[in-house]
Amino acid sequence: MLAVHLEAGCVEIRRRPQPVLPEGFARIRLLRGGICNTDLELQRGYYGFKGTPGHEFVGEVVEATDRQWIGRRVVGEINLHCNNCDWCRRGLGRHCPTRTVLGIVKHPGAFREFLTLPERNLHEVPKQVSTDHAVFTEPLAAACEILDQVKIPKGAPVAVLGDGKLGLLIAQVLQAHGAAVHQFGRHKEKLRISASKGVTTEIAGKKLPVAEYDFVVDSTGSAEGLTSAAARARPRGTVIMKSTVHGMVSINTAPIIVNEITLVGSRCGRMEPALRLLRQGKINVADMISETHTLADAAKAFERAATKGVLKVLLADRL
Repeated sequence: MLAVHLEAGCVEIRRRPQPVLPEGFARIRLLRGGICNTDLELQRGYYGFKGTPGHEFVGEVVEATDRQWIGRRVVGEINLHCNNCDWCRRGLGRHCPTRTVLGIVKHPGAFREFLTLPERNLHEVPKQVSTDHAVFTEPLAAACEILDQVKIPKGAPVAVLGDGKLGLLIAQVLQAHGAAVHQFGRHKEKLRISASKGVTTEIAGKKLPVAEYDFVVDSTGSAEGLTSAAARARPRGTVIMKSTVHGMVSINTAPIIVNEITLVGSRCGRMEPALRLLRQGKINVADMISETHTLADAAKAFERAATKGVLKVLLADRL
């Protein structure tokens, strides 16, 4: 089979044998994969990664221990956990100390013709959701995770900093929840996507509102984003950190302490609410797809995904 390989900043296509199928796992034929900022960070050296990346995917199950899965269109939880520890018993396998992570930590990713995941990680894609749209399930679940971690009352003022792919999803999820979302970004054409779902948007200038929001989400993807987010929060407000940056982030903690601001790290989320929002058509993902390339053309796809102004680049089994 064909598989994407990242190493030393290079994107290559290699031929690999199809993966072995352990008991309780499914073999999945890739239909669509989505290149995200984490994949680009892995290319730059995040985690010292080398191997096959990719954790945003939609696929068709072609083989499984439980044959009822065969033929179904699926997405999958990316954390492969032990299912025995305290974290797993609490339903928080994403924090399992022995977990591996699809396309990131010790488990080859989805950017290959066939991938494997435990059957317990799989979620069937509703028939109302197209394959292209379903590829957003994993990042949309990460956006929904904010609502599992933080109680945001309906009507509460929320600032979302950043208009990249994740920022656009977060703004729409919080707006659908009923918050009064104000998104700050640098690109009119991107902000139009969240504005189409009722989000108030604004081009971020040199001066942004100070201490005006109960909740602020940093989805800038920059090392400076956390400092900016903390400055937007009211005393005793909450900053949700969604930016994963390769390298150290320097921040003056004094105003955070003085203003008693709560910092919340936020990562993966449950896929059920994400699939529900996609089925209900409450999230505009169609306008977030910039282009699609075949798996064999992955090097060009990664190059395009890293290009300024480009949003989601998809990899397809075929066009």
